[in-house]
Amino acid sequence: MPLGTSPVVAEAEAWTWENAAAGAAAGFATVAALHPLDVVRTRFQVSGGRGWSEVPPYRNTAHAVYTITRSEGLRGLYAGFYPAVLGSTVSWGLYFFFYNRAKQRYLQRKNDQLHPVHHLISAAEAGALVSLFTNPIWLVKTRLQLQTAKHHTSQYSGFSDALKTILREEGFLALYRGIGPGLLLVTHGAIQFTAYEELRKAMIFFKSAQSRADDAGGGESLLNSIDFAALGAGSKVAAILLTYPYQVIRARLQQRPGTDGTPKYSNSWHVVKETAKYEGVRGFYRGITSNLLKNLPAASLTFVVYENVIKLFKATKEKT
Repeated sequence: MPLGTSPVVAEAEAWTWENAAAGAAAGFATVAALHPLDVVRTRFQVSGGRGWSEVPPYRNTAHAVYTITRSEGLRGLYAGFYPAVLGSTVSWGLYFFFYNRAKQRYLQRKNDQLHPVHHLISAAEAGALVSLFTNPIWLVKTRLQLQTAKHHTSQYSGFSDALKTILREEGFLALYRGIGPGLLLVTHGAIQFTAYEELRKAMIFFKSAQSRADDAGGGESLLNSIDFAALGAGSKVAAILLTYPYQVIRARLQQRPGTDGTPKYSNSWHVVKETAKYEGVRGFYRGITSNLLKNLPAASLTFVVYENVIKLFKATKEKT
């Protein structure tokens, strides 16, 4: 294996299904640990929107957590938990599966180490496919997270009720509201995974240079969970800062229509115009603090779980 090559690159053909299982495990662990911050992030994203004035005026992340806990209890902090678990588990599982299948294709064509552009294209392909599969799940999750006692006279009782109600009242296409910015968010994963792969190679090269005199093992054996955590968080920062406005646009598009059945925003461009007119640039970054508080440890946890599950699969196969 070329020095610095990720195991998910060098062994893509052998590990595609294992990558999917590891990704699913990572997605589940991330949501289970950090869901309340996702609820806060979603509410901040729409709190300045002209269509949802019923949201409480949260001052900051800590105040939002306190207010939700006091007025809605733990149930409020875990609103939309089941679709979030389902969506994250399915998304990460499919993402790693499609990502590694794409890298496998490029490896077969080049027969050597992949370049950053191949990681970028592979991540973009995976993100687009995952968006098409999971947009309905994220839409339901968003609506459940935005429910408060004041928000709507007829509340969704859970995931299945929300799904049935949306199909009955708004039709099938409503499940794909926000798919436009969702597809634009493909750039988020592309940036994150490209940064992760390149930072990973740089870290392995640096550690290899330090340990060469001791004839230590090369490649991924040089990295530990602390390294994976740092790589995950570092790659996530760049992706969040560059693509966060798309998340705000998607969240505002996915709000439940008013009691008259009229959507708050007609399309993505409507969201952009209204947000820019009434809130300025700050409007496109609402909730970014809670987003960073959630997603930096989430990215670290995701890659720590993923890489260690892959190591476990590898060790098991070597024994057999």
